[in-house]
Amino acid sequence: MSIWHALSMAFAMGWEILWALILGFLLSGAIQAVVSKKQMTRLLPDDSPKSLLIATGLGAASSSCSYVAVALARSIFTKGANFASAIAFEIASTNLVIELGIIMALLLGWQFTLAEFVGGPIMIILFAILARLFISPKLIEQARIIAERGVQGKMEAHAQMDMSVTENGTLLSRLLSSKGKTATSHYFVMDWQAVYKDILIGLLLAGAAAAWIPDSFWKGLFLTSHPLLSVIWGPIIGPIVAMLSFVCSIGNVPLAAVLWNGGISFGGVISFIFADLIILPIINIYRKYYGWRMALRLTGVMYVAMVIAGYIIEGIAQLLNFIPDQRSATVLEASVSWNYTTVLNIVFLIIAALVVTRFFKTGGRGVLKMMSQPSNSAHQRAHK
Repeated sequence: MSIWHALSMAFAMGWEILWALILGFLLSGAIQAVVSKKQMTRLLPDDSPKSLLIATGLGAASSSCSYVAVALARSIFTKGANFASAIAFEIASTNLVIELGIIMALLLGWQFTLAEFVGGPIMIILFAILARLFISPKLIEQARIIAERGVQGKMEAHAQMDMSVTENGTLLSRLLSSKGKTATSHYFVMDWQAVYKDILIGLLLAGAAAAWIPDSFWKGLFLTSHPLLSVIWGPIIGPIVAMLSFVCSIGNVPLAAVLWNGGISFGGVISFIFADLIILPIINIYRKYYGWRMALRLTGVMYVAMVIAGYIIEGIAQLLNFIPDQRSATVLEASVSWNYTTVLNIVFLIIAALVVTRFFKTGGRGVLKMMSQPSNSAHQRAHK
């Protein structure tokens, strides 16, 4: 029950996923470097299947930080994008990003990564249907009026920065150009700056939960002695645990590994991961952006969508028989040995150092300063 035990387990999980985090953020930065945010509003005029598909694709190519996703969704909504499509973008940008999939595969297994990338679009479809039923056009217009007042959120500056390279040429040539490399380095550092606290908190919570909370507590909470009730209860309780954990996006994954080992259902894990967009701090941001009525309605609709999505994923997984037989998610004691993980960590730490060096050599300090001092004109400026 010592603090050292909890910290050692947090360190072990962090060391296990370090190289994958760097790789994921590099890939995410590269994609953002060639995808312009200025085109999003034009591409999302309604909640048609085409617009939702585009929103999903744009979200998957965007940042993995929940706070940035929420701020960006508000930004494109106030510029004329459809509300449901803006939220679909928000869902995709935290649940369908590369780095999340890699970390889930390492800590939980490929089955969970597959379920996440199948379940994400399912949740978006469910949200769009439920939004039509329970979020009225009048409420949306009221929310738009409130949103246009420009109340600043936690990551507003990050959300409004656009450094993408849009000149003529292939995606590869734009990416490998001097501007492309610089933009990639800037997005890489900004994304790390946006989520590092959540990752650290998530690892510490997971370490504490693994070290201090006995298995009997999790088994009781997740009703493991009643298999059918456990399957029904998992997607319901999963998002509630996430809401109370205050951890978003990638930071949820280490705790999800602890919950899976503790007995939560397969669908419950997926619903838990989805719930990064309804944690209590983000609900408060919804209140600031859209008002209390929309904040509560949006939270309720998203909660129902993620619970149903969890049930659907559970059903698909059972039908196709790819739920892991053993509950052996990666929750390790602290140790560093000479193996492939250590080699990959060293290689990617060197790459990260080169990318960060380019960031600071190309005006990075100014970017970080603007992120902490919101100014619409500055945020929209492209950095070269």
